[in-house]
Amino acid sequence: MKTLSILGSTGSIGSQTLDVISRNRNDFTLKYLTTNSRIDILEKQIQTYSPISVAIANEKAYKEFCQSTTFKGTILCGDEGIIQAASDNNDIVMSSLVGFSGVFPTLAAIRAGSTIALANKETLVSAGEIIMKEAHIHNTSLLAVDSEHSAILQSIVGENIEDIEKIILTASGGPFRTMDKNLFSSIKPEDALKHPNWTMGAKITIDSATLMNKGFEVIEAHWLFSMPAEKIDVIIHPQSIIHSMVQFNDGSIKAQLGTPDMRIPIAYALYYPRHAQFDFPRLDFSMLKNLTFEQPNTDTFPCLRFAYDCLKRGGTAPAILNAANEIAVDYFLRHACSFTDIFRCIETALNHIEIIDNPSLNDISDADKEARLFAHSLLKTV
Repeated sequence: MKTLSILGSTGSIGSQTLDVISRNRNDFTLKYLTTNSRIDILEKQIQTYSPISVAIANEKAYKEFCQSTTFKGTILCGDEGIIQAASDNNDIVMSSLVGFSGVFPTLAAIRAGSTIALANKETLVSAGEIIMKEAHIHNTSLLAVDSEHSAILQSIVGENIEDIEKIILTASGGPFRTMDKNLFSSIKPEDALKHPNWTMGAKITIDSATLMNKGFEVIEAHWLFSMPAEKIDVIIHPQSIIHSMVQFNDGSIKAQLGTPDMRIPIAYALYYPRHAQFDFPRLDFSMLKNLTFEQPNTDTFPCLRFAYDCLKRGGTAPAILNAANEIAVDYFLRHACSFTDIFRCIETALNHIEIIDNPSLNDISDADKEARLFAHSLLKTV
């Protein structure tokens, strides 16, 4: 039996991870569940899944929880509590925190020698070089939970990396794939949150609508699979049946297919390299009418282009990209800026903030803070 802690258990990926392990309860001991402030959901998870301990990042929520709960286990508080949970002798840490908040807990888990099931792509986007270097030093595996990177991992098992010609990431295109970009300014958060295929958290759903999520996945694929930007392609595949592909030097292609269900890549990360037995819905080929593909339009969806540019530029550019996007998406979700302001905010931040080459973790953290302040100041005037 392996010990598992879930960072961000009250979010979409965290909740689906709990669903996965509930189907094989004897395979894992649940050490920590963590949340930022959603203590109502955390309380329900405690009653259902019986973790040994919990951690709550928000101090006010922590105090409220301590006053109301009957939970007898350890209750940790603050960012330090999340980091302590991440580093507390776990066999596997599911890192499903949102945004830059995942960097330091994930790093702590790596240094503790835990296997990382990584659902927080922003960690590799912002600090990929440092994260991968630490993983190498501590002989730690990073297993991406993204369906696309899980598909790539499954496609290259048993293959030589040198034989790979390119990686092909598929993207649904989001809900506005066919919309005239002149109408983008009228898009409301409730429209953008209606993803056509996947059930995800609010932030990642907006990122999918702007194609920023796919841009982040390009950067993540670079670090996970040691592939340069020119060997990572993106193709729009609206049906989300093929989750990604690998093309080899002889022209052959391996693809991983399945239903659009995040529990499948979650389970693969938890049981890697096995495909454990689960009763998730099966793909019925007789029901597939067509599988279509098209090139992404980076004029209409510039976030994908921004991500490629930042990957090629390196340094703190990806951290600036991520931070500006986080702030812009938050403003948009609060109806405080338009959908197109997300693009404008990111591009302006990248053009105005100095990019540091060969950054330390402190440099990356400083760039993150500077980009957030810049984005706030820019969007306050909208």
